[in-house]
Order: sequence, then C-alpha cells, then structure tokens
Amino acid sequence: MMYFTQASLLFLNICIFICGEAIQGNCVHQSTDSTVVNIVEDGSNAKDENKSYDTVYKEDSEESCDVKTKITREEKHFMCRNLQNSIISYTRSTKKLLRKIMDEQQASLDYLSNQVNELMNRVLLLTTEVFRKQLDSFPHRPVQSHGLDCTDIKDTIGSVTKTPSGLYIIYPEGSSYPFEVMCDMDYRGGGWTVIQKRMDGIIDFQRLWCDYLDGFGDLLGEFWLGLQKIFYIVNQKNTSFMLYVALESEDDTLAYASYDNFWLEDEKRFFKMHLGRYSGNAGDAFRGVRKEDNQNAMPFSTSDVDNDGCRPACLVNGQSVKSCSELNNNTGWWFNQCGLANLNGIHYFPGKLFATGIQWGTWTKNSLPVKIKSVSMKIRRTYNPYFK
Repeated sequence: MMYFTQASLLFLNICIFICGEAIQGNCVHQSTDSTVVNIVEDGSNAKDENKSYDTVYKEDSEESCDVKTKITREEKHFMCRNLQNSIISYTRSTKKLLRKIMDEQQASLDYLSNQVNELMNRVLLLTTEVFRKQLDSFPHRPVQSHGLDCTDIKDTIGSVTKTPSGLYIIYPEGSSYPFEVMCDMDYRGGGWTVIQKRMDGIIDFQRLWCDYLDGFGDLLGEFWLGLQKIFYIVNQKNTSFMLYVALESEDDTLAYASYDNFWLEDEKRFFKMHLGRYSGNAGDAFRGVRKEDNQNAMPFSTSDVDNDGCRPACLVNGQSVKSCSELNNNTGWWFNQCGLANLNGIHYFPGKLFATGIQWGTWTKNSLPVKIKSVSMKIRRTYNPYFK
C-alpha cells in the first residue's frame, strides 16, 4: 500500500513539474519578446529615419506576442486538464487494485485458517489413534461397568457417597458391549448422560453416516456420543428419558429447551426421533413454527444417507434444496425440509460476520436468531427424584 501511495505522489509531482515548466516557458518567452522590443526601441531612437517603420513593427510584434501568449495559455490549460483527469483515473485504478490485493490476502488468510483447523483435527485424531494402539498392547480384560446409565449410577453410588461429574463406563440393557460416557452429576441434581457437546469448534462435525452411528470426538471436550449408543440408553426396559438442550449465545446469555419421553427407533428406521412435551425459554425449535418445520418423528440424515423429506427437492428461504445435510455443510441431524434446529451445524468462531451454523431458530433477539456459541444435549431418566 505504501508503494502505491509513493507512486501516486511521484506521478503528481511530475504533473506539477510539467505544468510549472509550461508556465515558466511562457514567462521566458514573454520576457525574451519584451527584450527584443526594447532593443528595437533603442535602435529606433538612434535612427530617426526608420522611426515610423519601427513603430509599426513594434505594434505587430506586440500583437503577435499576445496571440502567442493566448495560444500558449490555452495549451497549458488543456494539458493541465488532461493531467488532472489522468491523476483521477490513476487514483481510481490504484484504489481498485489495492482492494483486489486486500481481498486476495483475506481469502488466503481464510484458507490458511481452515488448513490450520484441519491440521489440528488430524493431530487430535492421530493422537487418539496412537493412544488406542498403546492400549491394545495390554491384555484385554473384562470391563466392569459402573451402571446402566448416568442416572442409574447416580441412584446407586450417589446414595452412599457424592458422585462427581466425569467419565464413567455404562452397560445399558440391550447393548452388546459397555462404553464410556460423560456424566453430569451436578446440574439439577445430576444423573445426566451427555450425548452431544459443542464448545470451540475444534472437532469437525462434517461427517458421514458411519461416524454419526458410532460417535466421534473427545468426551472431555467436543463430541457426538453416537446414534447406536443413544438408542441403547433410551430404549431400556421400563424407563423413560427426558432430553435437555442447554444453549449459550456469543454474549454469554443462557437458554434451554427440555422434552420428556425422548426415544429413538432402531437403525432400520434410521433412528427416527420422538419427543414428548416441551418446556423451556428457547422455544420449541424441533417442532418449529409451521407444520413443515416439524422435525419430531423424523429419521436421522447425513450427506450420504438422505432422509430429510426433500423429494426431489424442497424450498428453503426461496432456494431449491435437494439435501438439507449439504445445505448445512454436510453435517448430520434429524432434518425435515430442513427445519429450524440443527445443533450439529458447523461451528464458526465468535466475531465473524456470518452467523454460526449451530441453529435453534426459535431462540431470537430483536426478531433475529441468536448466534449460538456453545450447546450441549443430555438425557436422564424422568423418574429421578432429584429433578423438579
């Protein structure tokens, strides 16, 4: 930018210099013509016999000088106008070029930022893989679970001693294997099994069906527990679970949405979601405002397994959409043409001009959707005596 500014100043100085030379040349021309006239006048005083002739010559010379001066002045004005137009045109083209360069630099920075995020994700995945391989070198032992789910752990262990929040191993009824979960033992009496958490965008939620089926991420940070695991938890015999969605905006405002009788159908039906009564202050985004917004009783969708009801396409904000997952950056969710809720949307960092991809369309401020910074989804048995 400094280079172009200096170039503009240099060009302007050259223009001023040229105009100055034109003016100076005109003055010298006039001075020289005046000297010639003076010399003629001196000669006429010495020679009386040529006086009348010299007088006529002097008048003709003055007339000729006036004409030449007028022509030179017009040429000077014409040249200066051209130079002014050139300066304006040069300044505009320079500004346009600078804007183009700045846009290209910003695009390069955005690209590098995305590359850095991708590398961080790969490092995290490689670290996890190395840790798993280290564990594989040890002999396998039967895993002793702590309970059927976090509510069961709270009711059994918590009746004897305080149960801290953290990682526990559960073995739900119907599951063929135990698995690790994050238990929130503090919020509203505890006993919550966390099934999804978004905080800083370090974990990529742009995944295929197999990842959403098995789960991904870090249970101590951002993660998706997995559809199969959630299915095992909420479909145990003689149980009923509630779903709690905790939302936090970019200005640290909190909101929530709660649903009783939350359960999923099996994989053959693509884990179709069912919700009971709503309560909360964030609005019922799952059911939306219009009938076509209702995401309740919808199967799960990803970019490679499309169950969003757009056959062959649906209209979203005037745009023809064939896949809600692709519209939402290839993330997975219970879409319905495409709905107002998507808590697995791509996470953008606060301060960006565009809104976050984490959506809960019924939570608004000044008639605009609130930009969501973090969110968590957790489930708990509804008969838990601590909840009121």
